Amino acid sequence: MKIATWNINGVKARLDTVLSWLEQSQPDITCFQEIKSVDENFPREAFEAAGYHLETHGQKGFNGVAILSKFPFDEVNCGLPGDDDDEQSRFIEGVFSTDRGVLRIVSLYLPNGNPVDSPKFPYKLSWLERLHAWAEARLELEEPLVLAGDYNVIPMPKDCHDPAVWEGDALFRPESRRAFRRLANLGFTDAVRAVTDEHGVYTFWDYQAGAWQKNNGIRIDHLLLSPEAARHLEGAEIEKYVRAWEKPSDHVPVVIDIAA
Repeated sequence: MKIATWNINGVKARLDTVLSWLEQSQPDITCFQEIKSVDENFPREAFEAAGYHLETHGQKGFNGVAILSKFPFDEVNCGLPGDDDDEQSRFIEGVFSTDRGVLRIVSLYLPNGNPVDSPKFPYKLSWLERLHAWAEARLELEEPLVLAGDYNVIPMPKDCHDPAVWEGDALFRPESRRAFRRLANLGFTDAVRAVTDEHGVYTFWDYQAGAWQKNNGIRIDHLLLSPEAARHLEGAEIEKYVRAWEKPSDHVPVVIDIAA
């Protein structure tokens, strides 16, 4: 089974690109972030025509997450618990039945957190704490679980082209990285780092200053696997070729293969 995550940076602006990628890559389940569309305006017919079931948790103009699947949904949960006042659409969970049993997939879009001297950074850290509590409870089910998405966290210095450039940024602040490690240390496996320790492995290149051409990237899109999912991991890959397409997102798809 091929599972992907991709921050598409606007489904309407990127529809042709996304559909071309789906046809070429053929993922079984895909997690999108930054769909930037309310649910009723999401172009679901195009994805259904491509053979996918679809669930969205949208928001007008920004944020928004979605899950596409070749399998029907058994259950869908929208919104990260823990803050009833949080109206931002950043979390959706889908539950599926496979030959091996239940599979839980989350598409998440973690807050950016910049500028750090604004309320945005405490919101980021609070969101990470809520995700930690949610994930800790879900792990008690001892089921295959994949937390896929744009975490807006650079885990280690080797996950960016120049750590000095990111010093002080919310994506690389010690508090953000510490919270990411705490989450992973619950028992999750970082799928990409399970298959490679190389430097220069990135998922995001800014539109400015020739970042793509210079390979000045960062790795902020991650798939964290529960032990029950990690034991069936067969491979992980960053499909960076999509960044060179016309009208690309500044992120690229990250995909894993698991036995299911």
